[in-house]
This record gives sequence, C-alpha cells and structure tokens, in this order.
Amino acid sequence: MKINQLLNIINTHVPLNTAESWDNVGLLIGDNDSEITGILTGLDCTEEVVDEAISKKCNTIICHHPLIFKGVKQIVEQDGYGAIIRKLIEHQINLIALHTNLDVYPSGVNAMLANHLKLQQQRILNPETIHYYKVHVFIPQTHLETFKNNLSQHGLAQEGEYEYCFFESSGTGQFKPVGNAQPYLGDVGKIEHVEEYKVEFMINKHQRQTAQQLVEKYHPYETPVYDFIKMEKTADYGLGMIGELEESMSVQEFVDHAKDALKMPSVRFVGDNKQQIKKVAIIGGSGIGFEYQAAQQGADIFVTGDIKHHDALDAKIAGVNLLDINHYSEYVMKQGLKDLLYLWLDGEDSSLNIIESELNTDPFEYM
Repeated sequence: MKINQLLNIINTHVPLNTAESWDNVGLLIGDNDSEITGILTGLDCTEEVVDEAISKKCNTIICHHPLIFKGVKQIVEQDGYGAIIRKLIEHQINLIALHTNLDVYPSGVNAMLANHLKLQQQRILNPETIHYYKVHVFIPQTHLETFKNNLSQHGLAQEGEYEYCFFESSGTGQFKPVGNAQPYLGDVGKIEHVEEYKVEFMINKHQRQTAQQLVEKYHPYETPVYDFIKMEKTADYGLGMIGELEESMSVQEFVDHAKDALKMPSVRFVGDNKQQIKKVAIIGGSGIGFEYQAAQQGADIFVTGDIKHHDALDAKIAGVNLLDINHYSEYVMKQGLKDLLYLWLDGEDSSLNIIESELNTDPFEYM
C-alpha cells in the first residue's frame, strides 16, 4: 500500500477537514507515492521514536501531536526539531499527524480514554455544528439532466456515500426581456412562459464559491435565478465524551481507579473530595474551557490535563470538580490507533505491519 492510499482511507474515517483551523494534520513529511513497509503509532515524534521506527523497519510514523506545529525556521543537525526532521528525510520515513481530527472522532482519543475508565452509556460531550448550504436553481426542462450531470461530475450534491442527490419540482417560469437583453429564450419586450424545474441540492460550506461558478457556467440563461440558503446541523462527531461509571465511587476511589486505568504515577484533584462520582466527562490533552458545560450536563467530575492555577481556583469556587490526568495520558491512542488502523484497513491490506511505539515521551519526571 502507498501513502496516498493510506491517507485516502484515513480521510474517510477521520477527515482532515474536521481538524481545528489552527492545527497541522495529514502528511507532514514524506512521499505520497512511497510504498509502506510498516507503520509505527506514537503520541509524539521524538528522535528516539524515529530511531525506533528505523529499527523496526517501519517507514511510516503516525503521531497524535504534530511535529511541525509552531513553525520551524531552520533545519540543522544541532537543532532539536531540525535533527528529527533531517533524520526522517535522510531515512525516507513518512510522518503523518492525526491530532484534533482524531480528538473529535467518535471512536478517537476521548473515547479511548473513556473506555480505559470503563465509562458506560458514552456520548459526545460537545458535538460539532456543521454549516452548509441548500441550493435552489430554476432551470428549463430542456437542460435539466445536463445541468445536474455537470454539477455531479464536479463533486456537488453528494451526501456521505451517495452522489447525485437532487430534488426537483416542476412549474412555470415567466420573464420579459427588456432593453439590451440577449435572452436564450423569448423575445425582447414580450412575456415568455417556460416549463421550468426547481432543482434543490446540498453543498458543504467550502463549496459555496465553486457551486456559484458552476451554476452560472452550465445554466443556459443569461441571468440564472438561484438561491443559497445557510443551514446548520449537529454533527455525529465532536470534542470530549461523557458517560457513567458502573457504580458510584468516592473521590479517592475514582482517583485510584483513574491512576490505575491510565497507569499515571500522579494526578491532581480540584473540588469537593467528599462528593460521590458517578457521571464523568473527559477531554484528553488540554480541555479546560469545557468544564462548566460538563457540569451543566450532570458530570460529577471533569477529567482533562494541563489545568492552570487560576482555572483550578475558578472551578473550585464554582463547585466544579476537576481531575488533571496530565497531557501525556493521551498515550492510550498508540494502541487505540493501531486497532483502528487494522479495522479501517480490513480488506485493503491485512498484511501491513502496524506497531505501537514502546517509548514513553512524557517530558516530565515524577519525583
């Protein structure tokens, strides 16, 4: 299997366009046409992880955290990130990042963490809102099929695995060309009645400009009539998970449970240590900002990482319980992504060797 084939499969399940606008996902370093010899999954791409990939004959690394993120100004052997990039290129290793698009995936990082905590009745904490357009175009019956065919061939009117998704209704259009008009139908100064169809279809937000250009290009009229109506719907993906423990726990019992399930040497708790914990919300990495939304949805505790002093103090005053499990807790994605890749590749290339990194890339030492 080649890199571009793998990326197409990945994009089907965790679309790159579901990543945050500030993120950097997809193929960061490599060759789309290179043949994959093996895949190493990891949380971070350090020089040690690159060495691990080389030793295990994996020419492709898929990491959660993008290596090229803040901006690399120079690549020199003495520079930390430069040395990593240089080694990747020197050994022809492809580097793919799946970051916030893997976070919002229903079976992604947050679901993996929720599964480790044995949460039941899981649902997405903060579903994304999808913005799109409904398009109305009025067109004569004589050009109806040709018009729809041209739009479909350019990727419009598609819904998931379905193409050519149009609705049409018939009626009578009328118009009167005046002045210097050069009508496709009718005569200047006379009212013309035409059997027309209203064609309706949906487009993604980013297809707005393309759709307008295509409508004007393939419509026979000098001045076509069309509408773009803004719409929105709740997506089946989003950030965070919320679920329930099988049995209620004390704070200390839940803390011990989380440390054991995630193999964390230490965690930090904020809140009322006498409260019972039943419903749990979790966002891996750095999820502060969603703790009050979690509380509004009935969460007894909000689990995340990278909690700052003032955020912790605000939450404590507001009566919101927090558990800081460290950003590195996202390491669970190494095994989780390996399992997902085998699932996604089933029937495509079952012989592909996929290995999870054995290295701990947590920059902290717990003393």
